[in-house]
Amino acid sequence: MNNPKAINFAEATRQLLNVHGNEALTLAKTSIHHSLESEKAFNLDLDNVSQKLKSNGASFVTLNASGRLRGCIGSVEAWRPLATDIVANANQAAFHDPRFASLKSAETPGLDVHISVLSPSEPFVFTDEADFLAKLNVGVDGLIIEDLNRRAVFLPSVWSQLPTPHQFLNHLKAKAGLSQNHWSATFKAWRFIAAETGAKWDDISI
Repeated sequence: MNNPKAINFAEATRQLLNVHGNEALTLAKTSIHHSLESEKAFNLDLDNVSQKLKSNGASFVTLNASGRLRGCIGSVEAWRPLATDIVANANQAAFHDPRFASLKSAETPGLDVHISVLSPSEPFVFTDEADFLAKLNVGVDGLIIEDLNRRAVFLPSVWSQLPTPHQFLNHLKAKAGLSQNHWSATFKAWRFIAAETGAKWDDISI
């Protein structure tokens, strides 16, 4: 994904997070902290948010504990204000990721909070699996795959754990509930890029 639109998005989003990344992390932490204290979702007042975070945006919030995934939920399409999306996805990652039990207050001191802001996805055009693998931009592409009514997403950050195209695709197939050797004429994919920011729980001010 080396087109001008992607490059422009990446630069604009990096600038956005350079300026407003701390505010975005504060929103994520506030959302989780509020629910831990009150057992209710945080009701964000957009009047208290920077203008740049009021534009529609797609985000993922990822929580890690002791270097291991503790929750990850997000949006692949920008359909609501970015600040609202971050608040909602933080709550979902902490308390409603079906892979994990709800986060407990005792876990927060060792928590890492990461926010990814996604570009619009674009259809991935390929002829066969070999062509698909050859066209993947290692370390750059986020990927959405879909087949047999099953769908899964990997953020670009997953490349740090699965550094080859084969590993990346095969694990994404498994996440979608498909076999690692699965391939069919109906296999579809979209790719995107993302800018990220993150911090340790105790370093985020609220």
